[in-house]
Amino acid sequence: MAQYDYIVIGAGSAGCVLANRLTAGGMHSVLLLEAGGSDRSPWIQVPIGYGRTFNDPRYNWMYEAEPDAALGGRRQFVPRGKVLGGSSSINAMVYVRGQPADFDDWAAAGNPGWSWREVLPYFRKLEDHPGGESGYHGVGGPVRISDVSAQVHPLCGSFIAACARVGIPRTPDFNGAQPEGAGLWQVTIKDGVRVSTANAYLKPARARRNLEVLTRAHATRVLFEGRRAAGVEFLSGGVRLSAQARREVIVSAGAINSPQLLELSGVGDAQLLRRLDLPLVADSPAVGRGLQDHLAVSYFYRSQVPTLNDQLAPFTGKVRAALTYLLAARRGPLAMSVNQAGAFVRSRPGLALPNMHVYFNPASYSTTTAGTSRRLLNPDPYPGFLMSFNTCRPTSRGSVHIRSPDPRASPAIVLNSLATESDVQDVFEGARLLRRIAASEPLASSIASEREPGSAVRGDAEVLADFRQRAGSVFHDCGTCVMGPEPRTAVVDPQLRVHGVSGLRVADASIFPNITSGNTNAAVIMVGEKAADLILQDSHTPQA
Repeated sequence: MAQYDYIVIGAGSAGCVLANRLTAGGMHSVLLLEAGGSDRSPWIQVPIGYGRTFNDPRYNWMYEAEPDAALGGRRQFVPRGKVLGGSSSINAMVYVRGQPADFDDWAAAGNPGWSWREVLPYFRKLEDHPGGESGYHGVGGPVRISDVSAQVHPLCGSFIAACARVGIPRTPDFNGAQPEGAGLWQVTIKDGVRVSTANAYLKPARARRNLEVLTRAHATRVLFEGRRAAGVEFLSGGVRLSAQARREVIVSAGAINSPQLLELSGVGDAQLLRRLDLPLVADSPAVGRGLQDHLAVSYFYRSQVPTLNDQLAPFTGKVRAALTYLLAARRGPLAMSVNQAGAFVRSRPGLALPNMHVYFNPASYSTTTAGTSRRLLNPDPYPGFLMSFNTCRPTSRGSVHIRSPDPRASPAIVLNSLATESDVQDVFEGARLLRRIAASEPLASSIASEREPGSAVRGDAEVLADFRQRAGSVFHDCGTCVMGPEPRTAVVDPQLRVHGVSGLRVADASIFPNITSGNTNAAVIMVGEKAADLILQDSHTPQA
């Protein structure tokens, strides 16, 4: 059996960070296991190609949640990266840390070391920021952050100006001194190429002799000696193999696969594991509970002025965009995300923090939005754009649990949407907010009509019914191996060590005590950076 100091399961947003940082000093050997394959496809590297990988099983686990009663019994699509870089290789590349108070809440939940003041250095460490080094930003880090303000569609300016008319101030930097307000997103794109963690962290480390990377290696369980994690069993080419970890196993398989793997390994709710005839290693009832996500709905508008639809809907426009990308130093619409502008807003007086996340896209795809059929490269055949909203910090909680002992079977994903009154209230307030912005100049003059949900949907009952019919995930799943001090209510401690066992940690979005306000990828990379420091600090301690 091959031996390594550390085995990292999952080469995703956090796993690639760990593979790089744990091998950087040359003292520790690392095996990185990834169930998916290479990330070299141009559809991954070209920024707007995520519209294609969104529904490509070569790069995506293509999960579906259980029917959700709050959403009319619909099954929500739950895409997760199954490729080097994980979901950072298929996401929309928006770089948002979240509100500082999000992390202060992590610390207040019994997690010392995770306050905003304490995690900010890790955000700065990972960054190569175009604004230069400051108290908020770092330079020279692996992740290139780009300011694309000179390239965004002109309608983004109309959106920001309309927001100002309704009292939402402009912010020059969602990740700076003023994270609240309306502005343009920073993105993880460098010179027209996606900056995934595979590109930023793993690629520079691949030549190191103390790092071995195995793709298409599906981890099936963590191996234990008593209560100590001693290795990993995995499938590769149809053969069941195993590897031994001298120091630790780190699970970085994401909010869906990390709880699945823990349960398959005997760490989880004792009743569930007994029902499935799985040997119990540690009774950890919080495994798989606490699933959180951002649930959004889009309002679609026919435009009286040109939008990205005019450039990307016609075949000739697609050809022109491709030639621009290839011949003009990787510029043009293919070098961008369609998520270009947005806002963090308090939808009513008296709130201490923003409760609403608004997105503005200068394109629309109202006829291809259902689940796996959405095609960002085939927008509506007329000028159009969209605005969306979701609750920053939803209070509803779902779950992820295995259905059987078969590691190849998809887990049961229960979203439990709109389970709290506050989440329902935000639906009404979000709809009113979007319509106030749309009715304000100069955006109002650009609108020919509201296509969906349309003028017939006005009252609260109608707005809620429309939300139940059309809302969908923004794919920010987290919280299923939650961090906290109490073993009965949390899965990992503040050092990310799994309660009840030794030699095992979890480091990915599943450890979030609460979801962050906004896109989650930046926070997951931060978790990878901090986890690496925690592990290396402990590496000086002799193993039992």
